[in-house]
Amino acid sequence: MKQLLALIPLAALPLAAAAQTTADVRLSEWKIEVAQASLPPGPVTFTITNAGTIPHGFEVEGRGVERATPLLQPGQSATLTVTLRAGSYELYCPVGGDSHKNLGMLTRIRVAAAGGGEAGGRYARGTYAPDAGAAPAAKTIAVTGGGPVIQILPGPFPFADSAAAVIASRPDDQKQDLTMKAHLGPYSDNVARIAGTIALRAWDFGPTRDSVAGTAQLTTLDGARWRLVLDSVQTRDVVDNPRFGGVIMGLYYHGATGVHTPLVPTIRSAVALWAWAHLYRNGALVTDRAMVHAMLLSQTRRDGSFALECWDCSRNPIRELQLQVTPAPGQPKLDAPGGVLFVNWERAMRGG
Repeated sequence: MKQLLALIPLAALPLAAAAQTTADVRLSEWKIEVAQASLPPGPVTFTITNAGTIPHGFEVEGRGVERATPLLQPGQSATLTVTLRAGSYELYCPVGGDSHKNLGMLTRIRVAAAGGGEAGGRYARGTYAPDAGAAPAAKTIAVTGGGPVIQILPGPFPFADSAAAVIASRPDDQKQDLTMKAHLGPYSDNVARIAGTIALRAWDFGPTRDSVAGTAQLTTLDGARWRLVLDSVQTRDVVDNPRFGGVIMGLYYHGATGVHTPLVPTIRSAVALWAWAHLYRNGALVTDRAMVHAMLLSQTRRDGSFALECWDCSRNPIRELQLQVTPAPGQPKLDAPGGVLFVNWERAMRGG
């Protein structure tokens, strides 16, 4: 028997089953947390829980592997078993055409045998950084307003049937907020041409340390002269309709993407930012805590009439700059129609 075994090729002998590894994963806005800092090669079962407040997913990609879970609603869990070889893998949320990934729901994990020399890493809000002393490279963009400038005035959302269906499908604690936006939101067809300039620059360092600088000057429909000076990035999420803060580049969101409010058209953006600002009206300081949302996005409005022209605008050229200025929570409304300022530059220009 010993001689017979000696003649059998090694490849024909049964191999011991590889040990099964488990890894716990927690998804939330806007990060992925993995309990284990490193994994050994072989079968790995990820146990994923969506601990966030909106739907998320989980995907593993690298070394020829690309596997994902179904979409997970808040509170849901799932498992995903994959066989991993030594090397580096991305773990991320693919929701919104990778918009959740761009928002920080990404980590990189290394797979290596014990003593194999693969270095571990640190995790900061879901991002793997092998060198603890290395600062992430910033992405930057400069934006200047151009073309017709319009002030968007209070008025009904132009796609009434779509808005009603969206609002009816949302949780009760969001319906009041979305109903208000359907009557006073930044996508009304009630617009007026005004005069105004804007120039800003934004820096995206990833999940933290974003920065913004810029100014805008407007003469609105009522003749008031407004001046806005961007001070710093605003990162606090909004409870009624969970969103993100900071500076984010390259998003596919709104509408049916699963990112932020579904009430407005689906768009792509070159940059979206949330900031605090000083706001002046006719030379007098109104507030040093104005909340600002600025976004360079795919065109949503029709040339000439400036009516909202599409429900899915994501394939249109990115050249519309939208500025929203609202008072901070607890502060009085602005002396403007609807208590807010909504302004679009229809032919904005961008640079590096």
